[in-house]
Amino acid sequence: MIRLGLTSQLSILLACIGVVASGTTGYYAYHANRAMLVQEAQQNLLTSTQLLGQRFTAALGDVANDALVLATMPSSVAVTRADDAPSAARTRLERVYLGFMAHHPEYLQIRLITRAHYGLERIRVDRDTQGVVAVPASRLQEKGQFAYVFGTLETEPGHVYLSPIAVNHERGSHAAEGKPILRVGTPVVDPGGATIGALVIDVELTHMFGRLERDLPASYLVYLANEWGDFLVHPDPAQAFGFDRGRRVLMQDSFPATRPLFDESRANLTLNGLARPDQAPGQVLAFTRTPFGLAEGNRFVVLGLARPLADVLLAAGQLGDRIVRMVLVSSVLAVVLAVLFARALTRPLQTLARAATNVFDDPVAERLPVARVDEIGVLARCFDVMRIEIRTQMTVLHAKQQELTHLAGHDVLTGLPNRMQFMEKLDAAIRHASAMGEGLAVMFVDLDRFKQINDQFGHSAGDRTLVAVAARLRAVLRNGDMAARLGGDEFIVLIPGVRSPDVVGDIASRIQRVMAEELEFGERRIAVGASIGISEFPVDGASVEELLVKADAAMYAAKASACCAYIRYQELIGVGSGSAR
Repeated sequence: MIRLGLTSQLSILLACIGVVASGTTGYYAYHANRAMLVQEAQQNLLTSTQLLGQRFTAALGDVANDALVLATMPSSVAVTRADDAPSAARTRLERVYLGFMAHHPEYLQIRLITRAHYGLERIRVDRDTQGVVAVPASRLQEKGQFAYVFGTLETEPGHVYLSPIAVNHERGSHAAEGKPILRVGTPVVDPGGATIGALVIDVELTHMFGRLERDLPASYLVYLANEWGDFLVHPDPAQAFGFDRGRRVLMQDSFPATRPLFDESRANLTLNGLARPDQAPGQVLAFTRTPFGLAEGNRFVVLGLARPLADVLLAAGQLGDRIVRMVLVSSVLAVVLAVLFARALTRPLQTLARAATNVFDDPVAERLPVARVDEIGVLARCFDVMRIEIRTQMTVLHAKQQELTHLAGHDVLTGLPNRMQFMEKLDAAIRHASAMGEGLAVMFVDLDRFKQINDQFGHSAGDRTLVAVAARLRAVLRNGDMAARLGGDEFIVLIPGVRSPDVVGDIASRIQRVMAEELEFGERRIAVGASIGISEFPVDGASVEELLVKADAAMYAAKASACCAYIRYQELIGVGSGSAR
């Protein structure tokens, strides 16, 4: 399992924070932009819908004005009143009607209907496949049974009647038959103020809206419903005028959110598929209620415009691509900055860690960040003080340890090796001599007058005597020889590398000479003197114990002899050619 360091962990953490922050910012920026675009599209679409409603109302006003103009013409009054109007008057009036039809492609019929003779048509101008034609008198029909005729006749003079928008099913209406139309009528009044007839203009709804929609983008869809909610205009023609086919298709069923418009509790509303995908899937819609005449049953219509949501969000998609690139760049930058920041932050901690790991190294080798003024600086200064204290304590401890080690193998008073160290050294010397085929000697040195000095001059004089003896022994021994204190006034000497018997005797003689030198004790001078017993390897033994025992025996023999200063063990047992001295 890979264990990451603090720098790596901090780099990953900071990089993740940077990437998440960048991604979150981009995500919310993208969605906020989408919401803003949709909101702006809704507002623009509502404005367009209101403008379309105003244009629709204005278009109806234009038709109403045309109807009023035609109805108040003297010739229209004359032809309506007279059953046998002159053909010249009829012809002139037909030409006027034909001119209006030519200038208004949305007009399907203009009719002048008399109140008499069951609403007999006096003049009718139709639009058919051949163009605009005036219907001969022989083919004129009675229209008094239709609602738009008696509705117009009941309208006050100078006012206009608007019929419900419906599909025209009247026979003999040429191009108007089977098309959605709106009839605009106004009464014809004689000079006495009596209503004598009606002038009716049939307007094709599809053509009218085609003219009104010319300024709208091609992707916009138009909806129109009457005050009951029946679709009159729908992008799918099969959904329009469903009531004419025995199946009502209502706007409030297709778009439930529009119900307040028909309840007259709201004048307009907007929908979008981003916020309400169930009611406006993939679209942005705006609906507005528009006044429609003053006659009963035709008080208002509801207009709606729809725009594909994909068109609205096209700019958001482009922005999304830019945001993705921006997030990628900022994420890379966040990773780089995270690594650099993590390294800068953890570098002093790594310095402290190395200093803690190598606390006993040279203090100059790793400079601590003690100059910093933040928490790391405080930690560094505390650690530096602690490091100095630890090093001081360890120096003292090492000194104590060395002292204890020295004391474990040396005599406290004289500084010479003690019995334990001498035994170890002797054992090693025996093995070496055995391996190299050499000899060695062990000398027991016992002071002759130490007890006298100790008794007469005190223990301090005895201690001074022992120190002086140790110094004299060190002075006369060779490099590699070893003198040790066994205890009391007994000393022992190891002479390794003995290749000639004379070497041992020469060293023993030198020891006796320096021991014969006098020491000052106040006004008196006393020579200590020494008795020396010598055992040799390998003739006297091959082990530490044998050599020590035989050297000790030789020493006692030398001390008992009145004439011998040192005795070899071999001389003690009468073997060899040497003589006691």
